[in-house]
Amino acid sequence: MTLPHGPMRAKAGGPPQTAPLPDPSAVDPAVLATLLARHGWVRRGGPTARYGRWTPPEGTDPGVSLLVPAGDGFDDAVDLLTDAVTALSRSASPSARAILLALAVPGDELQWHRDLAAPPAAVPGAAPWDDTERLRRAARAMLAAGAKAGRTRAAYFGARLDAWAGDFLDRVLVVAAGPGLTAYTPAPEGRAAVTTLVRALEALRDAVDYRRVSGGGEAFENAVQSGVSRELVESVQDLVRGATAGRFTVAWSAAAGTPGGFGDRRIAVEFSPGDLPALDEAAELLERIEPAVAVTVVGLVVRLKRADPAGPGSVRLRVLGGAEVDEVKIRLADPAYRLAAEAHLAGTPVRISGRLERRGGFRRLTRPTGPEPCGLEDVERERLLKTLGEGRGG
Repeated sequence: MTLPHGPMRAKAGGPPQTAPLPDPSAVDPAVLATLLARHGWVRRGGPTARYGRWTPPEGTDPGVSLLVPAGDGFDDAVDLLTDAVTALSRSASPSARAILLALAVPGDELQWHRDLAAPPAAVPGAAPWDDTERLRRAARAMLAAGAKAGRTRAAYFGARLDAWAGDFLDRVLVVAAGPGLTAYTPAPEGRAAVTTLVRALEALRDAVDYRRVSGGGEAFENAVQSGVSRELVESVQDLVRGATAGRFTVAWSAAAGTPGGFGDRRIAVEFSPGDLPALDEAAELLERIEPAVAVTVVGLVVRLKRADPAGPGSVRLRVLGGAEVDEVKIRLADPAYRLAAEAHLAGTPVRISGRLERRGGFRRLTRPTGPEPCGLEDVERERLLKTLGEGRGG
């Protein structure tokens, strides 16, 4: 799709949608100038001039220049910004598209790229979209891991906080723009996930280097406090497998500015196939060290199954509160199973305690105590506490 009709974008993992060009009256000249400089455009004119004339990187689009006002308080500011946006939409410079995307879809710009030894179509049995799908899957998993770690730290999350990560992914726009994959995350409101992701990837890079040099894996366990998790490790493995290298870069939103603690340093983290043995070890270690969690959940019985009418059976509970998972499976002895069946028929919520086990992704409750029916006021209380907890975690 051509730029005058808008760049292609999609929610993370969703179908592409069309984004309009930025409204020139809403463009901040300082943001546009920052983006132009970031992409190598050269400003002509003195630092105190009311206008700056910008030209693209040498050789990319000769003869093109943009006149950008120093601020939006001049009478002709909107007219000049309109001309600048139009010129960018028609420019042959590769950076012009990226600048327009950053203006039209404000947020932090995250990019993933896989270096391939040969084009996907040249690999026997491979199709061009296979690599694109792998890249999209790795990026989505990485963003979800960052969102979860931005809420709380864990070596292995499993199904915990899936809803939280899903809400964040729904606010991420994935842009089909040239090689690699670009996503825009909301800024500053989505910064906790992104800054945590950056620190976690840098900590994982350091831990892998330490493992390859020293032979010790303790750095992976220490990196959990920086946001490293099994899910993050798996996303990096997916990014690297089948490629000669996988890279992740971040350009902070020009409108929101650089978050505290990052300064002006370039954010770029790279992994290679040589890191895979250490990453495999890290994934196994991080799942193994995450403990089971003692919980008391309130939920609705949505499924029951047993082979013997008088024996034990399995119950699936839709969790309303008490644990950060959507559903859990529980194996109950006959008396407890019958109580769960009665609650299911009556549509009554139940309360049950046990240990949320990491095996199966924290979807199974073992050593159960209960269930006991509970009133709707208890359910509302659980929902309120869950809402308050999510507010604190944001």
